[in-house]
Amino acid sequence: MPEYEKAMRPEDITRLFVERSNAGDAAGVAALYEEDAVMAYPPGELTVGREAIRALWEKVLAHGPRFEPEHPLPTLISGGVALTSTPPKDGAGARAQVVRRRPDGSWLRLLDRPEFVPPAR
Repeated sequence: MPEYEKAMRPEDITRLFVERSNAGDAAGVAALYEEDAVMAYPPGELTVGREAIRALWEKVLAHGPRFEPEHPLPTLISGGVALTSTPPKDGAGARAQVVRRRPDGSWLRLLDRPEFVPPAR
């Protein structure tokens, strides 16, 4: 696997995700996740493990989507665990991730819910 820039702050992961996705780099996106990470995507399903996340992003990125940076909400940090989130630019729902600090001080995603849809009223 190539050497990738590491997220040295929890908020760096969102920037690196956008850069790597827009470059069509599914392996680079997957490198932002822990080996046993869980992603709640596609909607209604779970994708478990870095390799499965890489395979999913290969399919998604094959269609050439473009991602725009989204301004992060304040990060909540407790020791070596953090909660990051961003409001989608389209105003629909939210995004949230649990990230964990690695021994080298970098951060990786452990849990990722890239789409929250507001509950029906």
